[in-house]
Amino acid sequence: MTKRKFGLGLSFVLAAGTILGACGAKDEETKTSTGSEGTDTGTTETKDFSLAMVTDVGGVDDKSFNQLAWEGIEAFGKENGLEKGDGGYDYLQSSSDADYITNLNSLVRRDFDVVYGIGFLMEEPIGNIADQQPDAQLAIIDAIVDKPNVASVMFKEQEGSFLAGVAAALMSESKKIGFVGGMEIPVIERFEAGFVEGVKAVDPSIKVDVQYTGKFDDAALGKTTANRMYSSGIDIIFHAAGGTGNGVFAEAKERKTKDSNANVWVIGVDSDQYEEGAVGDTNITLTSMQKRVDVAVQTIAKEAMDGNFPGGKTVTYGLAEKGVQLADSRGAIPQDILDQIEEYSKKIVDGEITVPETVE
Repeated sequence: MTKRKFGLGLSFVLAAGTILGACGAKDEETKTSTGSEGTDTGTTETKDFSLAMVTDVGGVDDKSFNQLAWEGIEAFGKENGLEKGDGGYDYLQSSSDADYITNLNSLVRRDFDVVYGIGFLMEEPIGNIADQQPDAQLAIIDAIVDKPNVASVMFKEQEGSFLAGVAAALMSESKKIGFVGGMEIPVIERFEAGFVEGVKAVDPSIKVDVQYTGKFDDAALGKTTANRMYSSGIDIIFHAAGGTGNGVFAEAKERKTKDSNANVWVIGVDSDQYEEGAVGDTNITLTSMQKRVDVAVQTIAKEAMDGNFPGGKTVTYGLAEKGVQLADSRGAIPQDILDQIEEYSKKIVDGEITVPETVE
């Protein structure tokens, strides 16, 4: 396996700076999302409950992790007759590490019943708010905060990524496969480890070219990284790089536009990124490794609304819990290969295969 990192030290500082955040009570009002202030809920009974989240720099339209969380909150709100804004559902977006903890604090002060921090970099801020506001009900995605008023949600990204690796190994014509990660941190390393292990399970001779960009919000860097990979003969790239991964799609689409016979594919991440791969009447998205953050936020909200907020607990979602899965390939993957992928999935669920969290 070939692994490269690009400016990781500086990028970590910059990424942390843009992903963490909070500001003042007045300032955050300007950072609150804009859009419809109400939802026509028809005859839906309005519940006395509210929920909100703080995004990272990717924002609610990042077509990935944050967007999926927001879609889950929106769906829950509409299903329960809630309106967007105070007393219903809302979000705040941080633009720097100076904004993060204050945004969380703001939502707590606005009396939302559950406040979510989306992403592992919220671990310390969530912990601080939990201590300062012991009556607040907080939830964090992708980190564990051992506090009685915090619900922690983790995912077995390695299990879904293993299936992505199986798909890539069975579909690759060049037998050259790539992985583009954002920051080299435990959660992304789980994606890498599972993917590499899945490829290896099918064909140990295939070496996965692993490259970490060190950033989650640099599509241009993602594009140049993908360009190098495709130019080297790689025909399938799995990205776990947030907004940086949008550049991987851009490069593959550009190549497909120039040459309709170009054999280039992208495996998306977190949400079903099929639409990101559209090139005229064709599509370069092979599949996506879905991470059902939307399901997780809705589950916690329902439990809290029913008076059973899982504070102090950690819930982990894997294949067995339907928390990770491969998206519909829309015919890109033949049925015989889909059948093989399903066999591997069953073995993981049944405990016959244990997927490592780190590269061995």
